[in-house]
Amino acid sequence: MTTTAKPQSSAQEFHQLSADAAAHQFGSDLTAGLTAALVDQQRGHYGLNELTVKPGKPAWLRFLLQFNQALLYILIVAGAIKAFLGAWTNAAVIWGVTIINAVIGFVQESKAEGAIAALAKAVTTEATVIRDGQKQRISSEEIVPGDLVLLTSGDKVPADLRLVSARNLQIDESALTGESVPVEKLTAPLQPDTPLAERLNMAYAGSFVTFGQGSGIVVATANATEVGRISQSLGQSTNLSTPLTRKFAQFSHKLLYIILALATLTMAVGIAQGQPLAGMFEAAVALAVSAIPEGLPAVVTVTLAIGVNRMARRHAIVRKLPAVETLGGATVICSDKTGTLTENQMTVQAIYAGQRRYRVSGTGYSPDGAIYETRTWDSLHDVESDVESDAESVQESVIDAAPMLRECLIAGLMCNDSHLEVSEDSQGQGQDRWVVIGDPTEGALIAAASKANLHADAIAPSLPRLDSIPFESQFQYMATLHEPQDAPRGETVIYVKGSVEAVLGRCQPTLEGRALDRHEIEQNVETMAKQGLRVLAFAKKPMPADHDSLDHHDLETGLMFLGMQGMIDPPRAEAIAAVRSCQSAGIQVKMITGDHITTATAIAERIGLQKAGQVRAFDGQQLTRMDDAELSQAVEDGVVFARVAPEQKFRLVEALQRRGEIVAMTGDGVNDAPALRQADIGIAMGGAGTDVAREASDMLLTDDNFASIEAAVEEGRTVYQNLRKAIAFILPVNGGESMTILLSALFARDLPILSLQVLWLNMVNSVAMTVPLAFEPKSEGVMENLPRNPREPLLSKSLLQRIVLISVFNWVLIFGMFEWIRQTTGNIALARTMAIQALVGGRVVYLLSISHLGRALMSKLRGQAIPIGDTKAIVIGIVSTVVLQIMFSQWSAMNTLFGTAPLSLNQWLICLLPALPMVPVALFANRLDRPD
Repeated sequence: MTTTAKPQSSAQEFHQLSADAAAHQFGSDLTAGLTAALVDQQRGHYGLNELTVKPGKPAWLRFLLQFNQALLYILIVAGAIKAFLGAWTNAAVIWGVTIINAVIGFVQESKAEGAIAALAKAVTTEATVIRDGQKQRISSEEIVPGDLVLLTSGDKVPADLRLVSARNLQIDESALTGESVPVEKLTAPLQPDTPLAERLNMAYAGSFVTFGQGSGIVVATANATEVGRISQSLGQSTNLSTPLTRKFAQFSHKLLYIILALATLTMAVGIAQGQPLAGMFEAAVALAVSAIPEGLPAVVTVTLAIGVNRMARRHAIVRKLPAVETLGGATVICSDKTGTLTENQMTVQAIYAGQRRYRVSGTGYSPDGAIYETRTWDSLHDVESDVESDAESVQESVIDAAPMLRECLIAGLMCNDSHLEVSEDSQGQGQDRWVVIGDPTEGALIAAASKANLHADAIAPSLPRLDSIPFESQFQYMATLHEPQDAPRGETVIYVKGSVEAVLGRCQPTLEGRALDRHEIEQNVETMAKQGLRVLAFAKKPMPADHDSLDHHDLETGLMFLGMQGMIDPPRAEAIAAVRSCQSAGIQVKMITGDHITTATAIAERIGLQKAGQVRAFDGQQLTRMDDAELSQAVEDGVVFARVAPEQKFRLVEALQRRGEIVAMTGDGVNDAPALRQADIGIAMGGAGTDVAREASDMLLTDDNFASIEAAVEEGRTVYQNLRKAIAFILPVNGGESMTILLSALFARDLPILSLQVLWLNMVNSVAMTVPLAFEPKSEGVMENLPRNPREPLLSKSLLQRIVLISVFNWVLIFGMFEWIRQTTGNIALARTMAIQALVGGRVVYLLSISHLGRALMSKLRGQAIPIGDTKAIVIGIVSTVVLQIMFSQWSAMNTLFGTAPLSLNQWLICLLPALPMVPVALFANRLDRPD
């Protein structure tokens, strides 16, 4: 049979077709697969099964594009001006700053490009196919649409498949869909609008087979797979600049236009007044240099780098420097559920046996925990706080007094094909971790039994298995046959676990001589289900001697109901505290997950994600039907978004950003990558996360702990405070210098400060005094304030008022000192030197006023108790400044280079006296605007 393959779009429509119809589209056969001729034809039409992306820009062009920023334009022009004036050393320093910024940006961009390479790695594997009726083992790159692929436990799915057969087939799709447990697969056609996570007749590239066997027809390869479509969205989405870089760009453009306008105005007015061209050119150059904050980019880079180091010590690795400040300004955190807010380990938390209710403490697969009787399950999220202190005596007394509980636990232990192992600590947290080898649900049952001191290696020898029936979807149960060694006549026993409906319908009407209260059982099932628990029922059936095989007819009737166990992937205790802290800081936390809406809502309630006292949840099907306006309202009202596809996660982040929110997105799976890339800051799990998620992110959590986000937000807010202090300190100097030079030029006066002297103040003095602000400790209550307004400009109204006030004071200081000394001594060099030293003296006072050290000293004078903390950086900065300024005026080489004059002791004292009025001026400025 030959046919022309249809153009490959995606696997989107194949879940609604029969397996035979899917095979027919590619000319394949459900038993023999493709012929060799068709394989060659398909490969020629579709190419290799590998992800391809649009070729990127060459490295040299990407490097040059790093200079395409207005602030760097200013620095490049400043360097050119200094080179034109013959100050090649100063020009080299300025250009060095621009090159450093460009290199940093180039490296960061190169890392981001690694996301596509990681996606390609995620789908590269080997596969078993049937071609021409023969089984073959080939590289996944050679897979073509129409291939018949065989799947077995442990395999990685090589392409998107429409399943043909599924025998107890379970596939872990958590990295793609967010589903916390492996999905049991079927082969029947599904409705067209079935969400991705519920397409049980499909297997997707990059997922893993955890149990059973199956086969499927390849319906999509390479970029047409679901993972490939994510790859394309990553390649096409714009890597948004951060709020900080956007604000700096706006500020830089405005500053560039202002500088050019003022310099042009200065020259034009001077020439019109008959001033010499050379003098006016020097004035215009001095004005331009004075207005350019040459030291600001270096200070910003240092401040962000210090924030990166501080975050690294708190388990958060930042890949892009501006992301440090962005996280501090986050207004919304969109978190994945599985493995981020939760343990990613199924845990039994409730047991119903012998008409009694029991709670189970502990989380994950660890044997630590206890079982104890309770009257109600209304608050299972409080299970840890309710455990009695003597857990061992609790579990022993309960088990001794509850034989049905013991039988229920043994049934879960014996009717089980998985086991637990201790995994060595791989994240440097000082503790090993229990992991399940097999099905997570079965791992939870083993852990629950171990909390009652029941262990498979101790019980199995006395209950050897004779036969088993694996779990099958059409029956909804698993059964095992055992031969108890202590049975007097060699009787055997069947243990069964499965859905409540499947097991309860096969049970006898009485239990221990009492009528089986089905209504009570159903009520308990409903209570557990409302709290998001997955409920399994357990039963057993005695069988006669020599019954050594097991068949479905053995289970049709006569089972003895033992009880039920309810389990869930529980939230991390640290995540609950972290969410509470984020909410107190005014940050919204929203859960975006591929898991079921009931489970997600239950977890959200446990974590405390309520908004206005309720958990508003939406699922993917609802989101699909929403237009942009409806979606915008949904992201505002909702706190849980369940069963969402990767494109919908991306769309949710976009909707929040359109509302003006600064969005941080956490995730660890392939399905999270597009949203991580789109978010203002993407946060990936460094340990359990996929390579794709890590490469698409701006920040990694090395301990995979949502609680580390709280610490990172705190550091981010501290970084922003320190950046704000730096801006508030640097810009008034530029403002004072510019006003002085502008007015002097317009009124044909001698310049109180020359361009080279301005460069000294802006590049050396400013950096020496501003960099220590980057080391400022966090202020009290930093996590108690609401997030700053995302729309607030870099120079807010209050900050601008501060800058103008201090700039005017600096102008008065420079101009007043210069004119006084010039008129009394006639020495212009001395006048300029004393004006600069007076300015620096005022700057020292101003630095203390905005630093933590100054505020701590003032609080002690008022009888308050703000700890001084680690403020040695400010002390070092002030001492360094004093030494540099002594060299500036007293060293003959500096006198020659900068046109300064040495000062006497009396002249030094005169320079310091005008700085004293800075004290009340600075205090008043603090009242106008508090950087903290």
